Parts: sequence; C-alpha cells; structure tokens
Amino acid sequence: MPRFSARWIVAVVLILLVGAFFFCEYLIYFPTILKCAWPKISPARGGGEGIDGRPMDSTVRAMVLSDTHLLGAVGGHWFDKLRREWQMERAFQTALWLLRPEVVFILGDIFDEGKWSSQKHWDDDVRRFHRMFRHSPDTELVVLVGNHDIGFHYEMDWFKLQRFEKVFNASSTRIVTKKGVNFLLVNSVALHGDGCPICQSVEKELIKLSRDLNCSLQNSQSGGGVTDSCEGSQLYPPTSPIMLQHYPLYRVSDAGCTGLDAAPPEERHLLFREKYDVLSKEASQRLLQWFKPRLILSGHTHSGCEVLHDNKYPEISVPSFSWRNRNNPSFILASVSPNSYALSKCFLPEESTVIGVYCSAGACMLLLFLAHCLWMKGLLQCLSLCLLGKHKYL
Repeated sequence: MPRFSARWIVAVVLILLVGAFFFCEYLIYFPTILKCAWPKISPARGGGEGIDGRPMDSTVRAMVLSDTHLLGAVGGHWFDKLRREWQMERAFQTALWLLRPEVVFILGDIFDEGKWSSQKHWDDDVRRFHRMFRHSPDTELVVLVGNHDIGFHYEMDWFKLQRFEKVFNASSTRIVTKKGVNFLLVNSVALHGDGCPICQSVEKELIKLSRDLNCSLQNSQSGGGVTDSCEGSQLYPPTSPIMLQHYPLYRVSDAGCTGLDAAPPEERHLLFREKYDVLSKEASQRLLQWFKPRLILSGHTHSGCEVLHDNKYPEISVPSFSWRNRNNPSFILASVSPNSYALSKCFLPEESTVIGVYCSAGACMLLLFLAHCLWMKGLLQCLSLCLLGKHKYL
C-alpha cells in the first residue's frame, strides 16, 4: 500500500482549499457571464434620426437589474451581508468587464432598510453600495427608487425621498435620453392615488413629462411647427419611451409566468395586492394612457415574468440580483434603438452550485485525512491498539 507523507497531504489540502475558494469567489462568474451576449437588432430597424434630422448611432446597450437589497444594521447578519454583497460585487464587476454596457439601470430596492435606517447607518449603506457598484466613466449608472429605499406609501416622507435623490444626484421621476432613446423613470412608490403631497408632486411631474413627449411627437409629425398647447414644452426624441419602475403594473398574480426564474409553482397563483405587490388598476391604466410605452421594465417581485397589457404593452419583471432572494439571480441585457429593441437574459452562478463545490472540496479533504490515518498508521496497527486498550480494561 503506498505511503503519503504529511507534507504531501498538507500540500494537497491547501491546493483544494485555495482552488475551491478561488473558483467559487472569482472564476465561476467568468464562464457563466461569458455565455451571455448582447441581443442584435435588425439593421433595417435599428437606425433613426434625431430631432435635427441627422442619423443617430443605432443602439444603446443597457444592463438592467433589480432588488439588490443591501442589508442594513438592524436585520442584516454580518456573514449574510458579507456573502451576498460579495456575490453581487463580483457578478457586477465581472459583467461590466466582459459586457461593457453603456448604461446600467437598477430598478429600486437598492437598500433593505432605507425606510427606517438612521443617518449613520444610511451613510454606511451608501458607502458599501458605491464600492460594490463602482464603474468607469464610460458607463452611466441610473438608480430608481423602491419601497425599501424610502418606505411603503404610508412610511415615505420628504426627508427619505430627498435623501435618496441626493445620493444619486437626480430626481426619482424623469426622462433619461441616450442616442435618441427615451428611458422614462417612474417613482412608482408615490402612485398611491390618495393625493398625498409626494404623490401629487410625482403625478404633476408625470403629466408634464407626458405632455412634453406628446408635443415632441406632434412637432416631428408637423415638420417642426409648435402648437399653442405645446409652447414652453421640452422637446425629446420623437419616440415612445421605455418605462422603468420598481412596482409592476397591475396583474392578478404570477399564474401566467414561466421560465427558470419565474416564481416557484406553489407561489404563482397567490393573488397580488394592489398598491403593495403591484400598482393599482387605476394607476396602471393612467401610466399606459399617458405614455403608451413600447416596453415596461419593473422589479419588486424578485421573480421573472412577461406580461402583455391591453394586448400591446409588454412588461418584463426583472428578478432580484441577490442570492438572498433567489438561488439563480439574473439580469437583462437590452439593445435599444429609437425604433426597436431586443432583450436577452443573463443568469448568474447559482448559490447551490457554489455550496456544492465547497462541500465537495470538504469531502475530498476528509477522505485524504482518513487515507493519511490508514496509510501512515496502518489499519492493523490501529486495530491492535484498540484491542490492546480493551484487553487492559478487562
């Protein structure tokens, strides 16, 4: 029977430990994300013209993720925070390096405890967020507000909303235009419809944006002439917007949702609550009537889903980006032109795979230890010692 020295055993154990750690914490993200690719738009439909009639670069490469839920000081265990935040940081940084998006949208619930965190804890959460989601100047990061960032409707106030907007240096309801594409950002937490001060302010801004977009379309169709009702309006590229928000538009449940990242079968038939799980019917219809979006992207449910509203307005629910909410997080890759778009989904490594690799490495080390014991000491010697010990006691 071959003999293995203690030095050889230690070397193999170290190789297993370092190899498993390096693979699970760094390397695993590369082959997984390398499977993803930007979807292609047909060249015939990809072009477009700006307001001044000049041709524009055809495609915006947008990466869309949601519900990062950075754990806070109250409900977040230190190991849970370390594990899940490291996963999101490595996944995000690897995706940026391999895919190089022009813009990244995060659809709300950036923080888990923004709705009640103190200023000290808020500052710590913000610092960690900026470290995890750091990016080069070539990539624009656009963040939307969610209910965990400022609270549900009955919890939000001006202080929480303005604190959030100050960190991300922008209004929570606005239009971001890139290469002739209008991305409409909606503060869906404030669409409760009860006339609260924040709700009134957000709805007033949405009505103004709707007017501006409609006037931009009219201006394009009339050859540049501005009607009296459109005087003073801001002109945007004359295209229907891509609407992004945290809450999904109203739907009864996830019963019609399918796919690897859909809600578990036992949860798909649970009825959604208006103004809590989804927007109300009334708020949903108002948004569709005001903006007639060509695509809606939303988060909040932590699961994927595709819905067609009124048989013409597609909505994609983007799953959570964190292992804390899903075993198989994912994000959306969107290639968007002024006239068309194409989407693909990119899955991250599954947490169960990482756990399985660590367990396999642990099992191998245990087997090596047992082999070392048997081969170095000798099975017969071990048995004789055991029998000698029993004989002494007798």
